[in-house]
Amino acid sequence: MTLYVPTINDQPADFDRLFHLWNQGNDDFLDVTFDFSRCYFLRQNGVAFLGGLVRLIEDRLGTVTFAWDTLQDGIRANLTQNGFMVAFGYGGGPWTGNSIPYREDRREDASGLVDYLKTNWLGRGWVRISQSLRNAIAGRVWEIYANAFEHGESPIGVFCCGQHYPSLGELKLTVVDFGVGIPSNVRIFVGNSRITAASALKWAFQRGTSTKPNGSGRGLGLDLLKAFVKLNKGRLEIFSHEGYALIDENQETYLNRKAFFEGTLVNITFRCDESYYRLTSEATNEALF
Repeated sequence: MTLYVPTINDQPADFDRLFHLWNQGNDDFLDVTFDFSRCYFLRQNGVAFLGGLVRLIEDRLGTVTFAWDTLQDGIRANLTQNGFMVAFGYGGGPWTGNSIPYREDRREDASGLVDYLKTNWLGRGWVRISQSLRNAIAGRVWEIYANAFEHGESPIGVFCCGQHYPSLGELKLTVVDFGVGIPSNVRIFVGNSRITAASALKWAFQRGTSTKPNGSGRGLGLDLLKAFVKLNKGRLEIFSHEGYALIDENQETYLNRKAFFEGTLVNITFRCDESYYRLTSEATNEALF
């Protein structure tokens, strides 16, 4: 089977194209070749998702071949820079640039992941935040990873990649797992198989909710992250099953969409401007969070 990787940006339709790739071979992952001849741009969400899809095929005893010769030069350079190609046994790299390296974790690694977030994502000066706030945000994003490992039941772990887009003034990070999805866990926990995916996402993101037995009350740990996204005029998006959550400075919206993806994908966008952000517990003479 040949799967043609399309051009991927990060509008909702682009995520649908990724989910279509997953659906194309979901019942018949045997021998798959990824062809990039129809791909003219590949954002970080596509990189993280593609890496996870490859590992999913391999976990199901399929074989994967990359038609590397079909890559556009710019995409080849980016996949070399962020370490994707070397992760799959081809090319050199990675090197320091505008990429936040491609990463895959088969097992939970709290210290490694938090260091990755603080150093590679938030520690390179693209968003001006205090060390305390950087640590706090990294800790909240760690909750996304932790929930994927604790509840996602994915046999292949968690995948992520990020990118700084200087011309757009944006810093992005995508985290994806190929497990059972948030709605499935919420439906089992609340004992209601009819709850919609959108309602399940809304429930999961409320402060104090948890699907852990005798829950910790931490929810998904997104309260501080959501608040910073709004202040920073950024964007937080979550796709799981047919559910879609969107949080930005103007809205917190939960919808059901047609496209289905069994796992969970989180896409975070921060604006890169001149503001300097601190926790409210820190000095109050500058832009505060």
